Formats: sequence, C-alpha cells, structure tokens
Amino acid sequence: MSEWVLAVEGTEVGGQFAMFLALMAGVLHAAFGAMQKGQVSPWVMRGAIDISYGFMALLIVLFVVPWPEKHLWPILACVWSIHSVYKILQAMAYNRGAYTVVYPVVRGSAPLFTVIGAYFLFGETFVFGQWLGLLVLLVGIFGLAAYNLRTITLERNTLNMALGLALCTGLFVAFYTTYDAYGIRQSINPFTFIAWLFLVDSFLIPIMAFGYARRNGILLKGQGLLWKGPLGGLLAVSSFGSILLATRLDKVGEAAILRETSVIFAALIGWLFLKERVGPYRLAMMSLIVLGVVIVEFSD
Repeated sequence: MSEWVLAVEGTEVGGQFAMFLALMAGVLHAAFGAMQKGQVSPWVMRGAIDISYGFMALLIVLFVVPWPEKHLWPILACVWSIHSVYKILQAMAYNRGAYTVVYPVVRGSAPLFTVIGAYFLFGETFVFGQWLGLLVLLVGIFGLAAYNLRTITLERNTLNMALGLALCTGLFVAFYTTYDAYGIRQSINPFTFIAWLFLVDSFLIPIMAFGYARRNGILLKGQGLLWKGPLGGLLAVSSFGSILLATRLDKVGEAAILRETSVIFAALIGWLFLKERVGPYRLAMMSLIVLGVVIVEFSD
C-alpha cells in the first residue's frame, strides 16, 4: 500500500484519492466527535479511546511498519505536544457546551487557520475562487453555530467559556493538521509516521481521564467503555489516518476544507440519533457548506 501511495503522490489520481480520503475523514470525525460528547464524560471517553488506539498502533509498530528514521523523533515529540493541548482544550469545551454549538465552531475556525499555516509552511496559495469558496463555507459553518447558539437550552451558563475554548481548539486543529502534514512528508513510509503518531499520542489523556474520574466520583464500570473505547479508537484511526494520507497526496489546505464537511454529518447525526430538528435554516447553512467545498475544489 505504501508503494502505491508514493507512486500516486502529486498526480491527478493522488489528488482524487486525497479528496475521497478527506471526505471520508469528515464522516468519521463527526461520528468520533459525537461519541466523545455522548453520555459518558468527554474526559473518560477520550481516555478509553486513546488507550484503544494505542494498543492498535502498538501492534502495527511491532509487526507491520519499519522503525522510524532518526529525524522523525523530534517531529513526533512536537506532534505529541500539539495533539495533547488540542485534546485537553476539546475535552474542556465539550464539558461546558452543547455538541451542536461547540463542534461547528471548532471545525469552522480550523480551515481558515490551516490555509494560513499551509501558506507559511508549504507555500500553498489559493486563487480568488478558492478564497470565495472558503468564505462561503465559513458563513455556512458559523451560521449553523449561531443558530444552534440561539436555540440551545442546555449548558447555557457555561456556553461563553465553551465558545472561547472551541475557538482555541480550532486553532490547534490547524496546528496539528499542518504540522502532521509536514511530519508525514518527512517519512519514507507514510504508514510508519501514522502508526507512531497514534502510539506516542495515546499515553497522556488516559492518565488525566483516570484522575478526572476519581476526583469527580465517576464510575468506570457500567459505562460501556470496553466496546465504546475500541469503536472510538477505530473511528479515530480511520479519520485521522485518512486526513494524514490526504495531506501527503495533495494540498493541505484543500484537504482541511473538505474534511469540514464533518459539520454536515454532525448535524445529520444530531437529527437522526439525538432527535434534533433540522429545519429550513439549518438546511440552508448546510447547503452553503457544500457549496463552499464545491467552489474550493473546482476553482483550482
């Protein structure tokens, strides 16, 4: 598989496959985010997920991929730092705000920051049509967040703090998206970087989650963590792994924007499983998100 990825990198086929991977990452990330914000505490759920994908990555590291090159170790150390801050901020935001408000703000701020970061790190530039598409996408995402903010009734006393944390989380999503893209491009075998990223990324949050559960009297038994953790781990590996490969195969900024279709899938999850109303306004905002993605993709 790694030979094929290297062969199509920078080609039209690679670009098309990157588009597919980024869209798939959007679907999977919406499900992943809903799991973390679900009935179990976001801290506890994230801890169970990280333990699960840590074991998955360990098996891949031991039996499948080669050992990382020496120059990857400091890169992996920086990746661990950025991911740790991102996950702490996200758990704090989910603890204080409704999923349908927090998630669009995180995902809406991330692509703008990522496009700016990709310009400075990789020299990627957008044409006028792509900037217009990004603007349309941001209007749709933040319009959806504003509607949810106006109509939501739960957790309103902590919502302002949640929104601030969500914005900071979006900034760190951009940090890890651009820096992870840099890291995977420095590895001869892209799957080596992906496997080691998940392994080093799996240690901190479970320790913090266990301490959080003890301090707050949260019982770990009876929460369904033995199946929710591995399921969330599979979603995380599939989602983050897909976007990592997409940023190796094609432009980082475009992949990041395509991934933000996750906001649409998050709204659909809220409608189908959480019994939230969609209504004409939400449909209009989701249509703007789709339109923005189409404009960006076909303006290149």
